[in-house]
Amino acid sequence: MNILFIHQNFPGQFKHLSVALAKAGHHVVALTLRVKEPTDWNGVKILPYSIRRKTEQKTHPWMLDLDTKVTRAESCFHAASKLKEAGYNPDVIIAHHGWGESLFLRDVWPKARIGLYCELYHLAGYPHVGFDREFSRPHDKTEAIRLRLKNLNNELHFQIAQAGISPTKFQANTFPASFRDRITVVHDGIDTEAIKRNQWASYQLPTGPTLTRKDEVITFVNRNLEPYRGYHVFMRALPDLLKSRPNAQIMIVGGDGVSYGAAAPAGKTWKQIFIDEVRGQIPDADWARVHFLGRIPYSRFVELLQLSRVHIYLTYPFVLSWSLFEAMSAEAAIVASGTEPVREAIVHDETGRLVDFFDGGTLVDEVGRLLDSAEARTRLGRTARNLIRERYDLKTISLPRQMQWVQDLADMTV
Repeated sequence: MNILFIHQNFPGQFKHLSVALAKAGHHVVALTLRVKEPTDWNGVKILPYSIRRKTEQKTHPWMLDLDTKVTRAESCFHAASKLKEAGYNPDVIIAHHGWGESLFLRDVWPKARIGLYCELYHLAGYPHVGFDREFSRPHDKTEAIRLRLKNLNNELHFQIAQAGISPTKFQANTFPASFRDRITVVHDGIDTEAIKRNQWASYQLPTGPTLTRKDEVITFVNRNLEPYRGYHVFMRALPDLLKSRPNAQIMIVGGDGVSYGAAAPAGKTWKQIFIDEVRGQIPDADWARVHFLGRIPYSRFVELLQLSRVHIYLTYPFVLSWSLFEAMSAEAAIVASGTEPVREAIVHDETGRLVDFFDGGTLVDEVGRLLDSAEARTRLGRTARNLIRERYDLKTISLPRQMQWVQDLADMTV
């Protein structure tokens, strides 16, 4: 079977599925903006394309999002047309349609079955809008209109797709009923064989010392340090956390950019804004125990999770991070915000501890209670790992279900 993947940053969420399909004997091709030259990767043929932007293009502000997606879609359309002219015809197209690339692929291959990675449908009501008043847009009559227009990309894709796949129930349930019935909920999967408890784990700090499981290590991980993932709440709790835990080493992973939500004010980063806000409350000796690691190689990231005594995860009601499940797989004791979709995996005092997203004081107290109780950490860590293995294990749960989803998609009629 010919299978085409579309993802602007391939492999992204298709890292394991694309390789598994290639190993199963399918001819797997990916179109992506990520590479500049054609390349073979684990049996997948990756082909590049570039964005064609018309310099005279002018757009209404409400339409900027769709304009960007249509521009990408046009570029992907031309790349796909060249593939077709070369004789390539996919049986199945699997696309992360969030950036719009796959919008016109039905025009290129009318008989291909199209499956969408359904990450999120934008809803105008609380808590999707207005959850964090500090960073919410001023309420006006146009907000619902702007979000409705933002969903045009989703709506146009619904017309060409046969099915969807979504990693959590929360994310799938944001989609309207007319398409929700076509979405299968299967998580991307966690490699629990690679991510597990390691009593010999260690991590050498850039400043020199090497931390081991004998050290009181607290971890906080985001792709980028920003409000959507509770970075501001975490940083505002940091002075009290450091004061109450004089031996704790605080390990912070994440870049300076923005993955979700609004950008920081011009010339600034969210990371530095909240460092500046709290730094004056933290003595130099305590600040020396705070380690901003930036973005680190995945192997180092796993070592850090294996070292963590308490892992803090905060998020708006939004797309769930892989890092939460990875920390659970490593048997870290979790303190997380009680927001959706976190509650799909964290049951309070069973697989972790839940706190109100905005309650930094309770966050500090809960972290302290876990650090003071090895028994509680062990119990929560083991239960958390058991849940990941039972529901989200890559090899025994997620990949088999994803492979079946692809086969079911292939069997559908256009």
